[in-house]
Amino acid sequence: MFGVVFPNRSFPMDISTFSQIDTFHWVLDMNTFVGEAYDQVREVCIFLLNSFTLPPDKALAVYIQSPGSSFLFCGAITLARPSAVLSLPWPDPGGQMQLTADAAPLSAKIGVSVEDLATLPSLDVAAERRIERLALKVGENLFNFMQSFCGVDGSKLVVPMDILDRWFKKFQERAKRDPEYLKGFVL
Repeated sequence: MFGVVFPNRSFPMDISTFSQIDTFHWVLDMNTFVGEAYDQVREVCIFLLNSFTLPPDKALAVYIQSPGSSFLFCGAITLARPSAVLSLPWPDPGGQMQLTADAAPLSAKIGVSVEDLATLPSLDVAAERRIERLALKVGENLFNFMQSFCGVDGSKLVVPMDILDRWFKKFQERAKRDPEYLKGFVL
């Protein structure tokens, strides 16, 4: 059906590594896989195996759960997108406490489920976050540039009329001169 690889941490693993909860849900106990260092695993590559066909209106959704917290959606794969490398932004552990010393420890989990494609928010949550960070950094750069030319007129800030043109030209020139410049906005 599907397989996973944790880049730089594992060989490919198939569905047999996961515990099957029911027909459409599987869970991987990260404490068994990496112990308490689950939060050091930052990415997972999930892929459909050749012998499995997913209906076109369905997706394999990937979720993560830190000990005591709720599951958090990370992304999904479909028949049209049969593999993906997804970021694992582990949430802080939740407030559920062990009440007895002999209780089994709470563990981190990765969940995979078959879901309706139409109900999922986005196939790649990490890509959306990178785009959002990029937009915020570019906006911050523009704001800082404009602020250095601002004057005050009563309760209003006044900037020169050509300020956007000047900022954009400077931004383009810097990006052409230094290819690493734009990469700094995405991190």
